[in-house]
Amino acid sequence: MVGYARVKVNLRTSDFDYELPPELIAQEPIEPRDASRMLVLEPGGQLRHEIVRDLPMHLAPGDVMVVNNSRVIPARTWARRLPTGGRADILWVEPRDDGCWLALVRTRRPVNPGDRLAVGEAIATVVGPRQPDGTLPLALEGGGDVLELLEREGHTPLPPYIRRGVATAADRERYQTVYARPPGSVAVPTAGLHFTPELLEALRQRGVEIVELTLHVGPGTFRLVHEEDPSRHVMHTERYEIPAATAGAVNAALRDGRRVLAVGTTVIRALESAVGPDGLVRPGPGRTNLFIRPPYRFRTATMLLTNFHWPRSTLLMLVCAFGGRERVLDAYRVAVRERYRFYSYGDGMLLTAPQDPARA
Repeated sequence: MVGYARVKVNLRTSDFDYELPPELIAQEPIEPRDASRMLVLEPGGQLRHEIVRDLPMHLAPGDVMVVNNSRVIPARTWARRLPTGGRADILWVEPRDDGCWLALVRTRRPVNPGDRLAVGEAIATVVGPRQPDGTLPLALEGGGDVLELLEREGHTPLPPYIRRGVATAADRERYQTVYARPPGSVAVPTAGLHFTPELLEALRQRGVEIVELTLHVGPGTFRLVHEEDPSRHVMHTERYEIPAATAGAVNAALRDGRRVLAVGTTVIRALESAVGPDGLVRPGPGRTNLFIRPPYRFRTATMLLTNFHWPRSTLLMLVCAFGGRERVLDAYRVAVRERYRFYSYGDGMLLTAPQDPARA
């Protein structure tokens, strides 16, 4: 076994910081998708510089790859406050069981229950108080369908670090994985952006079993950890569903000693949240606010394909828990030096879990 450093206990948020020149934040996607660079971090800490198209060489027949098939909805709309005509910016986050939608509403003056907002020809009414996460419950007058409204009036909700402002028509297709189906995310599961139909077919020809789950990504994915003690951070909650076939494939692979590759941190969170007391992944729907940070003992994925994440973010903490904090941050420094492209439209990183369960 490789000799690992002792895990640092009582990690602080500042232990997950690094310097990133702003010009390395990707503003446009690369074409074709699988031409993105891929920094490979091996269990012993060795680094290799490849491209995502090389991924099949890292997998063997019988390995299982799990992807998140959630589709990004055109969740951002502009509205007029009635009767004043004041401008409002609405991010429609998720539906509630009562038919309302929770939304983030930005206006110059506070919005209160009973206020009405015109979105195109539709009227949305605030039907309840602000929730702890800052969202407001909205309902369309006349019982209209919000997803239909968003298809007419909505824009792709690009992340705040893409400085182009309003999304283009091209973003509606490109800020989406090629296997996206059930609508519900307000941010793309970024690791999946690298896949093309040709790469997926090459993996199948290699004998890799590709299975899907759904985790609808919420706006909380962009929240930084402002508390210096990460345990004080309030983690956002997201909806997920794991099909029986996916749970069965992952459980069988782990039982047989085959590898499980998670495409993105959303897949990791869903799988880890669904593990039962018997150590098996349970199928079905759920909600998760699981905050994975070092030290953490993973029970599902043994490999992870992910993009490069914000300093001091919950996503970076998860990756550090998986690959080892010092190894991952050393790899990030190399990525900066080698001018990799960062964040949603950026390059990728492939990690294989170290043998040490503490992930030093």
